[in-house]
Amino acid sequence: TPDGEIVELYTLTNTKGMEVRLTNYGGIVVSLRVPDRQGQFDDVVLGFDRLEDYLKGHPYFGAIIGRYANRIAGGRFVLNGVSYQLTLNEGQNHLHGGQKGFDKVVWKARPVRSARGVGVRLSYVSRDGEEGYPGNLSVTVTYLLTEENELRIEYTATTDRDTIVNLTHHSYFNLAGQGRRDILDHLLQINAHYFTPIDANLIPTGEIRFVRGTPFDFTQLTPIGARIEEPDEQLRFGRGYDHNWVLAGPPGALRLAARVVEPNSGRVLEVWTTEPGLQFYSGNFLDGTITGKEGRVYRHRYGFCLEPQHFPDSPNKPHFPSVILRKGARYQTTTVYKFSVAP
Repeated sequence: TPDGEIVELYTLTNTKGMEVRLTNYGGIVVSLRVPDRQGQFDDVVLGFDRLEDYLKGHPYFGAIIGRYANRIAGGRFVLNGVSYQLTLNEGQNHLHGGQKGFDKVVWKARPVRSARGVGVRLSYVSRDGEEGYPGNLSVTVTYLLTEENELRIEYTATTDRDTIVNLTHHSYFNLAGQGRRDILDHLLQINAHYFTPIDANLIPTGEIRFVRGTPFDFTQLTPIGARIEEPDEQLRFGRGYDHNWVLAGPPGALRLAARVVEPNSGRVLEVWTTEPGLQFYSGNFLDGTITGKEGRVYRHRYGFCLEPQHFPDSPNKPHFPSVILRKGARYQTTTVYKFSVAP
């Protein structure tokens, strides 16, 4: 890096041939190769071939997001009667941890091996006051590749002062192969009956709305592009899908959040998580100005994100699940991206 920090690239493989490459810069998953129904491997995540391109800035390709994934209105929140002002890095919002979030720091890394598979354990201490957050936060993120073609991500954090925490992973997926075409014919199912509508600044209004009868109903496998151009105010605000779904089932239990099927290749992605919410983003702001791996141009909606999370702006919405981490308590959450093929 320009600061002289050493950045490493790790390669994880299993006996099925699945390969994940990741770096300790931002905990970024640089590539993820999985087979189609013919056994042909392709890279299904967006990103770059060179570190320099990540350092120049990008839309969070493949990164760990923290301290707070998603948006906080005005970058302000009150905790224990004290008002905190976070960095504003998206207009009047604080987005994805600020100017230099967890996606832009160099993590300490060490290889790990367990009965489950092979992986890398990343650790970082976010200092008190970093980007405006209270408390020294010690974070560990473990990426593990299993023999079941799962990329398991386990997050833990502790703090020496009460603070807020909301971590996620921001890969942009394209199961047809990165940079090949848009994702509108991918079939998506989200295990959620409700979503959180947003205002024009992409901040949740506080309402928890039923998906039935709206373009946000993905209770059955549905092409991502089926209703994305409908004249719906919510779709207009997000320029497509950029919303949080309220996942069914008990938060804290590892449960199926979403399933994606790419009909041509037969590749299937399942997302399992312990989190209460899931941000589905349909790559609306990709516009052909970014050239990624193998010189491929990332055009409009060439990738989608499924980011398990607590709801956006939760610190300012008391009826949303709490994101407060108390001193002495332990933040712990798990997300699994599982790959397979449809017959």
